[in-house]
Amino acid sequence: MRNIGIYAAAFAALGLGSCAREQKNETELPGNAIAVATTTVENREADREISISGNIEGETTVRLGFMVAGKINYIAAGEGQKINKGQLLASLEPTSYAIGKEIADVQVGQVRDEYDRLKIMHERKSISESDFSKISHGLDQAVAQQKLQAKNLSDTKLYAPISGVLLKKNAEVGEITGVGTPLFVVSDISTVKANAYIPESELQNIKIGQEASVLVSSLDETFKGKIIEVGSAADPASRAFTVKIKISNPKLLIRPGMIAEVKINSGRKGTFLAVPTEAVLRNLNNQNIVYVVDKGKNKAFERKVSLGRLTDNYIEIVAGLSAGEIIVTAGQNKLTDGADITENK
Repeated sequence: MRNIGIYAAAFAALGLGSCAREQKNETELPGNAIAVATTTVENREADREISISGNIEGETTVRLGFMVAGKINYIAAGEGQKINKGQLLASLEPTSYAIGKEIADVQVGQVRDEYDRLKIMHERKSISESDFSKISHGLDQAVAQQKLQAKNLSDTKLYAPISGVLLKKNAEVGEITGVGTPLFVVSDISTVKANAYIPESELQNIKIGQEASVLVSSLDETFKGKIIEVGSAADPASRAFTVKIKISNPKLLIRPGMIAEVKINSGRKGTFLAVPTEAVLRNLNNQNIVYVVDKGKNKAFERKVSLGRLTDNYIEIVAGLSAGEIIVTAGQNKLTDGADITENK
């Protein structure tokens, strides 16, 4: 009987050990564990880019106003509309200037008749040289006044000196305008320039003809351009130098005043902490996160990260991760903070 009791105790101990092992395995790999793929966070080497902000301006921009004063009676276009070179852009009421031209024409006719009579007398030596000289100068003066009045009449019409887009219209039909008041701004935007400032420390890495990428945020599109100007003197306040990048704009989508993010390859290599782009998600608070693996617990925990530049399908991690940590790169869409995981082999 004593032997039977010993065997029973031994079996009971084995049973308890087996249950303990089963419970341990269930803790390590529960049935609801999510299968994921992982990778180790590493530093990567890539060409170092110079990132600067700027704004777009037209290739050629002109501000236009009338050379004479008057009342505006016609405007050809509204803001944003295309303008062709030589097109009539606006005009003034011409009546006063037309009358002035008629008076000048009459005066020229009168003086010319008198000049013709005295010229015959001068040829016959019937008048003095000084009297004939006076009428000659009088005719010249009348002709000059006639040309001035003709020019004033012509200046009541304002023509576009370039083809482009009407950016500003600071007048309406019926308004009175003065001489030289800027009323219209026309810009040629078939080609545009990104005007930016570069720090003094990066100037040695910038050269005319160098290629640049220009992101126009409002269009959510990146354009290729070339550096055409590098400032020779620094801005006194910021100690930065101007850089201008020329960009082709055949569809006229890029408009002056738009904000541009310019990226220029410095020609030097740099290292940065990066993760595959697919590893980065956004949580319900619209924050950038990755899932970091705890190997000991077989769990994945949500971690907020700050992002930098994108290079070859890898995105820079500015803050939130360290080299050597393990993150989830596949299956993360099924995860929640602290979820149980199992790694795909």
